[in-house]
Amino acid sequence: MAKYAKISLLSQPSLTHMPAGGPEDWVQEMLIHLQKNLDYVLPDKPDLIVLPEACDRLPALPMEKRKEYYRHRGDRVRDFYRQVAKENHCYIAYSACRYLPEEKELPFRNSTQIIGRDGEIVGIYDKNHLVPSELDNGEIAYGTEAPVFELDFGRVGCAICFDLNYDELLARYAAQKPDLIIFSSMYHGGLKQEQWAYTCQSYFAGAICNDQSRILNPFGETVATSTNYYPFTTGTVNLDYKLVHIDLNAPKYFAAKKKYGEKLKIYDPGHVGVVMMSYEGDDRTVMDIIKEFDILLLDDYFNNCRAHRAAHTKG
Repeated sequence: MAKYAKISLLSQPSLTHMPAGGPEDWVQEMLIHLQKNLDYVLPDKPDLIVLPEACDRLPALPMEKRKEYYRHRGDRVRDFYRQVAKENHCYIAYSACRYLPEEKELPFRNSTQIIGRDGEIVGIYDKNHLVPSELDNGEIAYGTEAPVFELDFGRVGCAICFDLNYDELLARYAAQKPDLIIFSSMYHGGLKQEQWAYTCQSYFAGAICNDQSRILNPFGETVATSTNYYPFTTGTVNLDYKLVHIDLNAPKYFAAKKKYGEKLKIYDPGHVGVVMMSYEGDDRTVMDIIKEFDILLLDDYFNNCRAHRAAHTKG
């Protein structure tokens, strides 16, 4: 059955000026800035809001002052977003420097915290592939896990900025088959975004600080985008979908289309020999239809081709 998710992305710029006063003044000024940006998307009543990397950073502060700010801030910005999530019954992907006072040697993490509709923390992703200076100067430790979190509309994985360059992390996510990749970043990533979407066969929601934020479909095509005029966008996707190869499958999915009509969507992006099947009814899932018509999923099709090759070659 259809699993719609309305996703809002914020490209909010950092507060670039040197803030006045001390750490408490910096926190209060940041909260005003963050609320102003939330006000762009809250009227859309999104299911998920994705924030850019280090969304509450003050880059004009020297590094030691910045760490002082993070220590003073603690979890207050996170708790601000927890309240927003609860009041608006939405998920929020809060990406920021996380302070762990019990960790004496490297007390910080570059993290995305997924906040649930009830304001509780669903899960935390720590950036796996830091820029070395994040550890050397910022006392940020490397993350090592690639978790996929269960939300009420689908399964999501996270990546942060420099992560996008590393195929080994991409492979870990592709093996887990998430429905959506949440990407919070200071860097856009360009064609790497499309690569991640197609390799994971997932939707991709990238919130980029002061740059273009996009929702991509599993073919890497743009579904929604922010612009040079407005640093936000909202789009709706249906996460009840699967990718299938046209070889052998086409007669089957056209027979399914004849039976289920407009509720069954078969989208062909062209050139890749693959279509996306999705279902917009509430009486069954797209996988029910795939099983009914004995349609091969994309990975199964390629694995069958690999097995055929192995049976007819040596070594």
